[in-house]
Amino acid sequence: MKYVSMILFGIWVLAEMLSAQEVAAFADRLVRAANQRTEATVRYDPAYVVLDYPGGDVPSDTGVCTDVVIRAYRSLGIDLQELVHEDMKRNFKAYPSNWGLKGVDRNIDHRRVPNLQRYFERQGAEVKGADASYLPGDLVAWDLSGKGLWHIGIVTGLDTFVHNIGSGPVTEKGIEQWKVVGHYRFAPALN
Repeated sequence: MKYVSMILFGIWVLAEMLSAQEVAAFADRLVRAANQRTEATVRYDPAYVVLDYPGGDVPSDTGVCTDVVIRAYRSLGIDLQELVHEDMKRNFKAYPSNWGLKGVDRNIDHRRVPNLQRYFERQGAEVKGADASYLPGDLVAWDLSGKGLWHIGIVTGLDTFVHNIGSGPVTEKGIEQWKVVGHYRFAPALN
């Protein structure tokens, strides 16, 4: 019995090591995708746009902070428009009611920071406690004003992140320069 327990423990350790390697590889791919976003010329434009579904996107030369995240994940084959929309259809009341909506809207729901935050939380991607250090590939949400001016970006290195705060996707330092209101490690390809 002792040997069986040791073998099972060894298998568990090996599985955990492989899982950690998969998460790191996914994070590396997400960081590369975020960095590639900084090469695009994008005019900040928060206008409501009717989108194709699934796979819809605003024009490639426009976007906001959420579009950096959406496009980085989409380049890895993960469609946050579809994921958020489908989860909101099933669980609308679990999402913020900040906009007074009576139902889902596949054109805009995934482009709202609080909705992305709730989706990541619902997927168990929130980072807290001992795991709270910012790792490349993590997502960070901020309240820029302390009054609900939400923002989001992708961590790309030590105290470094990619975001669009008004002049297109850029790399910046200073993760804690604004009030952090969310920290996520979302690797759906591994779930």
